[in-house]
Amino acid sequence: MDFEQDPNAVPRPVGQAVPVRDDELRPADPVAARIWDVAATVNDPEIPVLSVADLGILREARADGEGGAVVVITPTYSGCPAMETITADLRAALGDDGFSPVRVETVLEPAWTTDWMTEDGCRKLNEYGIAPPTGRAAAGPVTLTLGVKCPRCNSLSTREMTHFGSTSCKSLWVCNDCLEPFDHFKVH
Repeated sequence: MDFEQDPNAVPRPVGQAVPVRDDELRPADPVAARIWDVAATVNDPEIPVLSVADLGILREARADGEGGAVVVITPTYSGCPAMETITADLRAALGDDGFSPVRVETVLEPAWTTDWMTEDGCRKLNEYGIAPPTGRAAAGPVTLTLGVKCPRCNSLSTREMTHFGSTSCKSLWVCNDCLEPFDHFKVH
């Protein structure tokens, strides 16, 4: 299995989604950890209750050796319109914390997966009224889900109205019990 050659990168197989917990990605180096912690305060503009760390798109943080910061992010999908705003927000947050220059690198491989979302992020989604992803991303046989739990009344008597919700990463569902529509974060 080939690994990326960046000596500062978290070792991960090239071309495979490797679910890694947020606390495993946070650097041990104090300056890099501070960069991570500042970057982790940036929220997704489409789902403002989730930070980029909760969402799992914050993949790496390191110092550049001259007072600057480098942050590596992976979009939820290659055409995600929120990436431009997230990049600007990361630069602003780190600049406000004294880092200059700030470089934000976007990596597409390995592709982001909902397996990278934190448990806290899934809890926040549910409290916000968006059903979190259910199951794991497909890596072989596809697991069938009998229903998506309604984030309002917790009923499993739900149905998908349309595969496309308010954003490309969500589908629109309705609860058969409370009759409320809700977004469901698709498993990727």
